[in-house]
Amino acid sequence: MDFSERFATNLVRLRQEAGLSRDGLALQSSIKAGLIDSFEAGRALPRIEEAIQLAGALGVPIDALSDGIEWRPGPGEFDITDR
Repeated sequence: MDFSERFATNLVRLRQEAGLSRDGLALQSSIKAGLIDSFEAGRALPRIEEAIQLAGALGVPIDALSDGIEWRPGPGEFDITDR
């Protein structure tokens, strides 16, 4: 699993836990549903502003979107866990 896949998994899980459809999340976050679809499919990653909008719409801290994603400074790579 890579960074975008892990982010996508987190976003889908959080959206479902919030009881929102993609259209509902789009409405709450002011982000187009097609873009949310791209995030959830792992085809795109949000800009920081969009990540903050998503977290706010989902009612979670922004770090919930990056659960299982950590930066390892020594080798300079992301460590992705499959939780």
